[in-house]
Amino acid sequence: QVQLVDSGGGLVQAGGSLRLSCVASGSIFTITVMGWYRQAPGKQRELVADMTSVGGSTNYADFVKGRFTISRDNAKNTVYLQMNSLKPEDTAVYYCYADTLYGMDYWGKGTLVTVSS
Repeated sequence: QVQLVDSGGGLVQAGGSLRLSCVASGSIFTITVMGWYRQAPGKQRELVADMTSVGGSTNYADFVKGRFTISRDNAKNTVYLQMNSLKPEDTAVYYCYADTLYGMDYWGKGTLVTVSS
């Protein structure tokens, strides 16, 4: 079992920045990929960015390339999402997720990001 606690959301003006955090606990040695999805009102959940546990390869959705950066601190079992140049269309609930060796995936409860114009 893996537990994820995501945080860092809030209200920010367009052009501003936020940093989301996701702390993993439990069977973290089974995690193969960690990252972030988001879900805006009335829309499907979509991938934002993720990072592999081995090698640290990153993957970004086209709509965040150049603005968002995913990173990790292995000592703190934490993955971050630095979000810069935020736009009103980035408003969504952001969910941390983790894929594991056994095909299970785990989710945080989500953190709300609101970008005002």
